[in-house]
Amino acid sequence: MTKRHVTLPDEMEDSLEDFLADVDRRLSNAGPDEPERTCEIVEEVLVDLHGDRDAYDRWQDGEEVSPAERVRLQSYDPCNATLESEYYAEKDEQKFRQSKHLQWLWRQFDATPMADNVEFALRFRAMLADHLFADCGEGCRFFKGISFTYGHNITMGDNVVVHDDVHLDDRGELTVGDRVSISDSAHVYTHDHDVVDQTQVENYHTVIEDDARVTYDSMIRAGVRVGENSIVGAKSIVQRDVPAHHVVVGQPAKSVKIKPGWEDVAEPVDAEIASEKEARHIEDEIPDDVEIFDEFQRDLHPPGET
Repeated sequence: MTKRHVTLPDEMEDSLEDFLADVDRRLSNAGPDEPERTCEIVEEVLVDLHGDRDAYDRWQDGEEVSPAERVRLQSYDPCNATLESEYYAEKDEQKFRQSKHLQWLWRQFDATPMADNVEFALRFRAMLADHLFADCGEGCRFFKGISFTYGHNITMGDNVVVHDDVHLDDRGELTVGDRVSISDSAHVYTHDHDVVDQTQVENYHTVIEDDARVTYDSMIRAGVRVGENSIVGAKSIVQRDVPAHHVVVGQPAKSVKIKPGWEDVAEPVDAEIASEKEARHIEDEIPDDVEIFDEFQRDLHPPGET
């Protein structure tokens, strides 16, 4: 094994367990149908995590605070914040009302000193993932700086490791299998933009199967299936399905070898792999009561076309 067990001092361990149990219990009691209660819990937890309780209580008691203090104190409330994904017209509004609050707690926790205490932070994020994701397995390890589109369209298996500064786009749907490793700065996408009209978005189901490794600074395009026990090399851009047990590298990524020992059960390196991306397309409908806008206002007509 390349890792050893590390434990916190008993006093810190007891404090951590009490804190995790308290936040977990409060979020569980609020439930997915009470986003307003979740919002209140997130605000209270962030005030304490950021050490701002005295100033917050003074503000709540009507005492005068500076404009900068007021903005800071108001920003602990996720209802006073906006996220980029909030602007997406096709999102599930009911699910987003809950997941936005939990995502805000995840992101703002990462801005505290505790986010660098690995044992503390991994367990906090794993607890939060149980509430945020569609499903999250046992033994998952989530490091600092991970971002999501919504969070509620992500399904994680057991013993998944997601390293620093990874972006997990779940504008469509993302499924990650057991024992998957996603290395630092990787980006996994579930949506594509039209090449002519950038505002036209197509959502897909992206799948990373059991035991796959997505390594440093690589990108998985929307609708791709990364096969079980495969490896995506560093800085690769994966645009097509990756066969099980293969090692793919490059931009665009291509298969260069089969993992030693799996040759008899893997597709040949030079095999033609059919793309199943369109089978993973997700049909979305924008509600009739949503007022949409084009932020670019580009002329989409080619030369000579009226």
